Amino acid sequence: MERIFISGLGLVTCLGNDRETFWNNLTTGVCGLDTLKIHDTTDLPVNIGGEVLKVDRSRINVNDKVAMKKMDRASQFAVLAAHEALEDAGLPTSDIGEDAAVILGAGLAGLETYEYQMERLLTKGPSRVSPFTIPMLMPNAPPGNVSLAFGIQGTAYTTSSACSSSGHAMIDAMHYLRRGDAEFVVTGGTEASLTRLGIASFSNMKAMCRNRNDEPKVSMRPFDSDRSGFIMAEGSSILIFETESHLRKRGGTAWAEVISGASTSDSYHLVQPDPEGRKAIVAIKKALDKAGLNPADIADQAYVSAHGTSTKFNDSMETVALKQIFGDAAQKLQISSIKSMLGHMIGAACAVEMSACSMALTRGLLPPTINYETPDPDCDLNYIPNTAIEKDVRYAINNSFGFGGHNVSLVIKKVEDDDLKRC
Repeated sequence: MERIFISGLGLVTCLGNDRETFWNNLTTGVCGLDTLKIHDTTDLPVNIGGEVLKVDRSRINVNDKVAMKKMDRASQFAVLAAHEALEDAGLPTSDIGEDAAVILGAGLAGLETYEYQMERLLTKGPSRVSPFTIPMLMPNAPPGNVSLAFGIQGTAYTTSSACSSSGHAMIDAMHYLRRGDAEFVVTGGTEASLTRLGIASFSNMKAMCRNRNDEPKVSMRPFDSDRSGFIMAEGSSILIFETESHLRKRGGTAWAEVISGASTSDSYHLVQPDPEGRKAIVAIKKALDKAGLNPADIADQAYVSAHGTSTKFNDSMETVALKQIFGDAAQKLQISSIKSMLGHMIGAACAVEMSACSMALTRGLLPPTINYETPDPDCDLNYIPNTAIEKDVRYAINNSFGFGGHNVSLVIKKVEDDDLKRC
């Protein structure tokens, strides 16, 4: 079976619009959440979030087939992050051809366009609705624009499963490569849902933190007893998944090796996780089984990138699941939720966390869970509180759970082939 490696990373986030800025802020415990600037949210219950600012337009408008003015922000972020990921991998950024594909996750791509054009329809009439509305808001617009931007002519499509969207995309990318259908896949996710409609909806369903508008930097508190909900964020993370044969042929190097992935559905409730985490447990166990790993044997060699949404339901469920899978060895796990610094990027969440996992494996530095002050008896594992730790681990487990009852878990491994390691 063909081995799969992560050869390139691209980031567009509230912690930085490039890989190194993101990593430096992440590992020093910087929080990217702040009062929102782009849309007026002063009358909403929540007016803070993880906003992307000051993007480099020249790295989005890369040819005459794509233009920022014809893209929703979700597509803009995807093209920008893909540009960096391809360069990081040492791959071409034009005329790539049929031997590559684009498989991206997005939960609510195009929401900003939908909201703006609906307002024009209602206030100015149907003749004022932009003819670019559908091409901008359709869920497949981000991979379509990435395909146009870089001349990728293999398959291009979107997976959409709320917060697990990019997790499903990366599982699809892994299978696509192992079938021999491409040499590399541009995968990951993108999201741009920090709009009045998005915030009002999530807030009114009481999923978001509504009591810390005046202190955004401490609003996301995964696993802390005083957590009160998540804060939304926007952005993209793109990863290049590449076959070993193609990587070696061109003399490339990798951040991590992709071992396995698995997914399940709770069939319990549309927006609340099963408190016992029964199908989340199955997803994580399946991913480990497919990787040929015994949980108890690897606990002290593993970093867990938790879904960690800072909600009462998720954080306790995820703790229950890890304790059930790892037993007494769960106490040896190194766990953190980088959402404490980034906010919740919805469809891009699993992708940005996979990028963080890949860098953590390569650099031997594990990002923290910030704002962890008051332990919760229901969340009693090691969540790397407040300060990053230096530790060489061999495996990273990336968990993602989404509205709809979706559960995704992926396992990646530190690169152990000397000729493929990143310096």
